[in-house]
Amino acid sequence: MESPEHGRSKVLAVLSTWLLLAALPGTIASYSVGVGRADTTGPVAEIVFMGYAKIDQKGSGLHLRTFSRAFIIDDGEERFVFVSVDSAMIGNGVRQTVLQNLANEFGSLYTEKNVMISATHSHSTPGGFMLHMLFDITTFGFVKETFDAMVNGITKSIHRAHYAMVPGRIFIAHGEVHGVNINRSPAAYLNNPKSEREKYKHDVDKILTQVQFVGADDRPLGVINWFAIHPTSMNNTNHLVSSDNVGYASILFEKIMNNDSLPGKGSFVAAFASSNLGDVSPNTRGPKCEFSGSNCSKHYTCPGRKEMCFASGPGKDMFESTSIIANKIFKESWRLWQYGNAKEVIGPIRVAHRYVNMAKQTAKYYNATTRRTEIVHGCEPAMGYSFAAGTIDGPGSFSFEQGTTTANPMWNAVRNLLATPTTEDVTCHGAKPILLATGRMYLPYEWQPKIVATQVALIGNVVIAGVPGEFTTMSGRRLREAIKTVMNDASDDETSVIVAGLCNTYSDYVTTPEEYQIQRYEGASTIYGPHTLTLYLKQYQELVTAAILKKDVDPGPTPPDLRKKNLLTFVTPVLYDTPKWGRNFGDCIRQPQKFATSGDIVSAVFISGHPRNNLMTENSYLTIERLADDEVWVPVANDASWETKFEWQRMSMVLGSSQVIITWQVPENIKPGEYRIRHNGYYRYILGGIFPYYGVSNHFQILPGGSSCCRRRPYYV
Repeated sequence: MESPEHGRSKVLAVLSTWLLLAALPGTIASYSVGVGRADTTGPVAEIVFMGYAKIDQKGSGLHLRTFSRAFIIDDGEERFVFVSVDSAMIGNGVRQTVLQNLANEFGSLYTEKNVMISATHSHSTPGGFMLHMLFDITTFGFVKETFDAMVNGITKSIHRAHYAMVPGRIFIAHGEVHGVNINRSPAAYLNNPKSEREKYKHDVDKILTQVQFVGADDRPLGVINWFAIHPTSMNNTNHLVSSDNVGYASILFEKIMNNDSLPGKGSFVAAFASSNLGDVSPNTRGPKCEFSGSNCSKHYTCPGRKEMCFASGPGKDMFESTSIIANKIFKESWRLWQYGNAKEVIGPIRVAHRYVNMAKQTAKYYNATTRRTEIVHGCEPAMGYSFAAGTIDGPGSFSFEQGTTTANPMWNAVRNLLATPTTEDVTCHGAKPILLATGRMYLPYEWQPKIVATQVALIGNVVIAGVPGEFTTMSGRRLREAIKTVMNDASDDETSVIVAGLCNTYSDYVTTPEEYQIQRYEGASTIYGPHTLTLYLKQYQELVTAAILKKDVDPGPTPPDLRKKNLLTFVTPVLYDTPKWGRNFGDCIRQPQKFATSGDIVSAVFISGHPRNNLMTENSYLTIERLADDEVWVPVANDASWETKFEWQRMSMVLGSSQVIITWQVPENIKPGEYRIRHNGYYRYILGGIFPYYGVSNHFQILPGGSSCCRRRPYYV
């Protein structure tokens, strides 16, 4: 049997040879690179959003379309695919269906081993796609439209990247972004050892890591940025589908690279992907009582519990806050692209993947209190009391408070109606009083995953660790350090370790053992117990070691295929549409003003069908059009543009009638001329069939900036 010392020496020898070859000019330095983007926008009306678990937060329109952005890297021997999706999470069912679709076309080229799918974690996208009961229960069950839109978009983005592959080069750069993120659980962070905290300037990561893709002909192809921030600038009062701050940052980068292209179009692909964002909030003004405005940062509750402790900022409303955050992140990423002194990434690609049953894992843990090394193990999944309290980004319900470490007999009695935790569960979860024993709940099917996907990709001396949840700031830092100890022992070359969040499976949060003891929302949502992170550190070190040695990894236990279950859904289908009496679908019943200039808001109202009749994938519910010199109407904005909003209103449930309000804030430097608003849609005929329609507004004039006679006049005239 090979000794640990011999195994370690073998790793060091392989890594030394690898990095030596990578340092030689022209050696193992070329890749084939492909990038692709596709629309994943799900149903924008009457479907509950995923993220805040607020059942009355149903969509009623669209602000920013969502996209999947895929990047393929091949060194001639191995291939790696990274996908960033504008979505709250990624469920195993979504990933498995994507892989099946790819297998139908490409055989065994794309597999669980080499495809990593990461969600940005936007909380303003439609839910119903996770399949696990806990995540879909607040969205009234499974929503096939959402699931299919995500699967098809992800598949198509990889398909497009595959057929766009060209010889290319890869570069990496690092920058800092300040004034955009705060720690929403500072008390938990402060429970980490002081000596560890003193290594870092901030209680959240400020580093932005950028990987750049450039063709062999120096043509820009794409970019991925990883930065730790929650996409929760759009709060739980929002009802317009949105990719939030990081999604808008992607649009800003792509806009500047794809000249004259509408959002979602153009060959250059820019992703702003999630990292260790678990305890990181973009609401930089911090927590205040919802109505009184008094500070509630001490206990995160307000007097009398009549108002929520809610964080906001930095803008005057959630739209401005989203824009401010997005622009700051984008500007640093753009600076890195232009002047960041990026280093070329060279060296072979290695990938490793393993499914892990977390409750059955063990690892060594040094207990600083007892000064002894212990053997620790995982727990069956369970959610704590503080989970129900929510966070300052989205407060919860009832009388739950963060930091709860004592059980309540009444709530325990309610809990036990669903499933009673065992004595072993209670002992294993320690400081966490169990509110939901999800590991013991199987009706109608599994509530939370017991088996998760763990995955790493090594590209030269860059390591991408795809983690199946939301790592907190310090958890992510410990994971980076653990991986670096494996990578850096044999070389002085600097290793870049990227924590790619919310990949492949979603298993809630991962705190440090010390943060777990405080039982803030993040600790209560660390579902495999106090040593979840300890187990992951061991897993990822083993995966990196195997990748370096190019050693096969035991695939681990196969997770249950929930797609084969009789999935519950309580979402009401669209039955029929009828227009307002005396009107037709597409009629513009409120016209825009006749004159406007930059900064003005132009708006029109149309008789509409239900937006769920057709998701307008790769298309648009609206366009803003300018009359060109050749008398052709040219689109200048669509429903993926920041300046537009598409708001749907049901006018009569019985008659099935509805209307849409389309608004456009005229951007700066807009070309003066004649414009109009166009609405595209589909209606469902009462006797069967779905049919297209469109409508256009009256023409209006955009005047040169500052010349409008009616600046800031009412939306409708």
